[in-house]
Amino acid sequence: MSALGVLLRATDVTRRFGGLVAVDRVSLELQRGTVHAVIGTNGAGKSTLINILSGELPASGGSVQLRGTDITRWTQARRARAGVGRSYQRTTIYPTFTVLENCRLAAQARHQRPWAWWADASACAVSVPAARDVAARAGLADVLDRPAGTLSHGQRRQLEIAMCLATAPEVLLLDEPLAGMGAEETERMLALLAELKAVHAIALVEHDMDAVFRIADRITVMVNGAVLASDTPDAVRRNPDVQAAYLGSQQ
Repeated sequence: MSALGVLLRATDVTRRFGGLVAVDRVSLELQRGTVHAVIGTNGAGKSTLINILSGELPASGGSVQLRGTDITRWTQARRARAGVGRSYQRTTIYPTFTVLENCRLAAQARHQRPWAWWADASACAVSVPAARDVAARAGLADVLDRPAGTLSHGQRRQLEIAMCLATAPEVLLLDEPLAGMGAEETERMLALLAELKAVHAIALVEHDMDAVFRIADRITVMVNGAVLASDTPDAVRRNPDVQAAYLGSQQ
């Protein structure tokens, strides 16, 4: 992997909760133009790792770099402003607001204008066009005026990614974006991820193995907080340790 294309690098990242080591010296690199999937059984440490990379949880050890700058001690807000965006297992939308309003609020976090406190935010010449743009990229251009709470499950997940995109990230940390989706919704989301990876570095935590092996360029397998294997999808599929610990008959 070319060092020039690496946007986010984690080195020996560790997280302890008392005597429990939830993430144990994990290293990985996220490169622009690739989807790096992180897989493992429940409790393997995947979401904790994403929380560390995003700044939601501090690391107990190791380091995190963004474009070569050490951000290990940066807050989540500072990382977000620097270009690290993330989504969650549970949707974090505002259900009574429209799709456009949800995206506009996210865009305002990136384009803050505290000096213009008297201005109508819904007419902002920066955040409103940005909101329309990310909604269109996420396939939601036709439902801009619908309350977010009336969207289908798949559309809500698309909206969450649109809100993430509204903060203009270079790195996307996506925690189970396919959870609960039907086949048609999954296809739409995979198409969106394939489009987004052209200009982003994407970390994808996901349990849908068929989807993972279709979309991922690299896969890291975690077991008990540690990395069992990290390689191309074909190499991971053939790895006997991975087959025994996780994939089972999917070989």
